Amino acid sequence: MKTLVIGGCGFIGSHVVDSLVSAGGEVRVLSRRPEAFRAPVDGVDYVIGDMAEADVLARSLSGMDAVVHLASTTVPATSNLDPEGDIAGNLIGTVRLLQVMREAGVRRMVYLSSGGTVYGVPETDPVGEDHPLRPVTSYGIVKVAIEKYLHMDHRLHGLDYAVLRAANPYGPRQGRTGVQGIIGTLLWRLSRNAPIEVWGDGSVVRDYLHVRDMAALCVAALERPTTGVFNAGSGRGTSVAEILDIVARVTGRRLDPVRQPGRDFDVPRIVLDSGKARRTFGWQPEMALEDGIAETWDWVREQTALT
Repeated sequence: MKTLVIGGCGFIGSHVVDSLVSAGGEVRVLSRRPEAFRAPVDGVDYVIGDMAEADVLARSLSGMDAVVHLASTTVPATSNLDPEGDIAGNLIGTVRLLQVMREAGVRRMVYLSSGGTVYGVPETDPVGEDHPLRPVTSYGIVKVAIEKYLHMDHRLHGLDYAVLRAANPYGPRQGRTGVQGIIGTLLWRLSRNAPIEVWGDGSVVRDYLHVRDMAALCVAALERPTTGVFNAGSGRGTSVAEILDIVARVTGRRLDPVRQPGRDFDVPRIVLDSGKARRTFGWQPEMALEDGIAETWDWVREQTALT
């Protein structure tokens, strides 16, 4: 299969590229910038450009069989500051992508949605795919809207798609900016002896999934084409306080975080029921959380030593 990975130079995308190459596929990447932490992967065709440009999209899609769409111009913490920009950059950009895919005859997509934001405040624990969609961030609202456009394209134009509602991914190659991902943020700041900040009292619970497990599900969804929506999580909830304890054990550092007020867009707890993905794709998360954090800490220290 020839696959275009949009956002393939990003954190999750770079691991999806690795998994696709390992599976023997032909891979093209469309990204606004090169990878931050490594050189281009041998055998991968890189297109550096913006998916907002129709000619760039058309060139990138030429000869492809499928698309893995991982790109986003916002994160939950920033999307509410500029909902109009979120709509323009993500919703309109993806609607344009669907049109160009139709013109190119590409009829398979795996789309990375957000299991942490599309459901809003959960009514069940864990949360299944049939839970009501009540997002409280523009990020989550746009993700839901994109899911609906994929369904419309499926009904009207025969698009085969898999929406993966991802939990909180973590692991090597997660950026150091600190705008998304508590595990990466903590480890990067510890590596630089920078102050640690925590929002709220530490009781917020999330479902953390190692990035290679996420990438493996993306590839499985391409290899076993099934149209629908699938949660992608570990099925285990871990509080911020527990994350702090694990990070302290792994790093051997004493953590004394600065406590900031809780954020209004943070739902108290969300854990995903990913049984549908496991049954459909034969997929199973493999990395234990503490082992994954230890691996990520080793990688962060290697990167810090290079700078």
